[in-house]
Amino acid sequence: MNDWPHAPPHRILQSGTYMITSGTYQKIHYFKQSEYLDFLHQELLNTAKQYGWQLQAWAILSNHYHFIAQSPHDPSNLSSWMSELHVNTTRYINSKDNTPNRKVWWQYWDSHITYQYSYFARLNYINQNPVRHGLVQDATDYPWCSASWFQQTCIPSFYKTISNFKIDSINIIDDF
Repeated sequence: MNDWPHAPPHRILQSGTYMITSGTYQKIHYFKQSEYLDFLHQELLNTAKQYGWQLQAWAILSNHYHFIAQSPHDPSNLSSWMSELHVNTTRYINSKDNTPNRKVWWQYWDSHITYQYSYFARLNYINQNPVRHGLVQDATDYPWCSASWFQQTCIPSFYKTISNFKIDSINIIDDF
């Protein structure tokens, strides 16, 4: 099988836990306005449910997002889900900005997480992403990520365990 040379391969063959990262075209900060971030956040939550994916962590920033989700039994609908999410959010902000046909999203990268410690580190990485990018000092203060939800819904010992996982050696596309 030959991969398309200009895009990451998407070989979603088995159910499980996946980390997804997507960035805007040319890393432009299209989602700077709170209203736009709110819309993208709500679309992510709604379409995840619609496609049967269970979100476990997410961070939505002005020019990219990351999330971890548990796939449905048949995870082959990931590309359809990402397409719908990107089409809906592109239409919304292009309508608001009066810029029809503007390209907003570039592509997305997916990785199947099969190693427990990698999963824990990535949960912490995503929850801390707004801090890493200098947007807030405490991730629970950033409304477009799962840090606050994670802190409120997790058993305190699990929350503490995840929060202590080192994230400095994780290999994630995040040069936004």
